Amino acid sequence: MLNWPIGIANVILLGLVFLDGGLYADSGLQVVYVALQVYGWWVWLYGGDGRDGLPVRRTRRTEWAALIAAGAAGTALLTWSLSVWTDSTVPFWDALTTAISLMAIYGQSRKLLESWWLWITADLVYIPLYFYKDLKLTSALYVIFLTLCVFGLLAWRRDFRARAVPGPGPAPVAA
Repeated sequence: MLNWPIGIANVILLGLVFLDGGLYADSGLQVVYVALQVYGWWVWLYGGDGRDGLPVRRTRRTEWAALIAAGAAGTALLTWSLSVWTDSTVPFWDALTTAISLMAIYGQSRKLLESWWLWITADLVYIPLYFYKDLKLTSALYVIFLTLCVFGLLAWRRDFRARAVPGPGPAPVAA
């Protein structure tokens, strides 16, 4: 649960770093992240059945279709916008990582197991992108984030499997 408020502080600071580095979509993404972090925090606390904690679950096919469509449209729109209205030297990569990250944060806020794969994908693009943009410390930070994503995936997978395995049935009644 503490990940949400710590994440809010993190994204504010990263937004300033990205703005200074000319990664405008990533900088703007941090503003969106603040709102999504507040939303995710609330959903984790009260979004489950009976307004209790939210359980980890798999992403449904319809959710995947919507996420992929939104991600593709977002990447195209952001690439165009960054190419036309900014001096970005990496408009496609900035747009792609922004779109994947939005897909991932949505999934994380809903505790969708596969959201970790989206984060891992984004981090695998972010690491060389930040290095290329001479944000070497940020690139190193994202290596740490990538490691945390792997741990998150493993933890959520264990949680999902533990909930999916039925408990022992009722004890047989002696005749």
